[in-house]
Amino acid sequence: MIIYVACLALGLLFTIISAITSHFFGGDDGGDLGTGGHAEAGYDHSGLPGVSFFSPTVLSCFVTAFGACGLILSKIEATSSVWISAPVSAVAGAAMAFVAFLLFNFMFKHTQSSSESRVATLVGQSASVITPIPPDGVGEIAYVQGGARYTAPARAEHGKAVAGGKPVRITRIVGTQFYVEPLD
Repeated sequence: MIIYVACLALGLLFTIISAITSHFFGGDDGGDLGTGGHAEAGYDHSGLPGVSFFSPTVLSCFVTAFGACGLILSKIEATSSVWISAPVSAVAGAAMAFVAFLLFNFMFKHTQSSSESRVATLVGQSASVITPIPPDGVGEIAYVQGGARYTAPARAEHGKAVAGGKPVRITRIVGTQFYVEPLD
């Protein structure tokens, strides 16, 4: 029974300390890890939003649920034997950890979207010149994608000047340079 109390206390203590310290000391440390530099992302290095099954958050959920379930089962006469309560508690802890894993990944997947434009889909789209493009020089265009307005440096496809306010079509993108041609 002391193991169950220790697991419950350790899990709850870890959760409380994590909540307090992440509030005051959390945030991006500037490191460029695949997980975005967040400790709760565990060993998942894909760079996609989410939580690994072996993250501290999910593991502490297992430990806490194991301790709580073990305490409850040890008080029930039919399951008071450690040979019954320990395996059932381990399964219950794994189930709770799995639920936490699914819940966090669901939340991260739906909240970690980007408002950045998808550059590959811009070829063929119309835009307008907001800073004139000089011959063989760079100007600036504005385009709308996904309901948001973006600007980008642009060059004329054939090196000819394009006046400000003219409608253009994006023909290709090389790095951060957009190549455009005037619409007739």
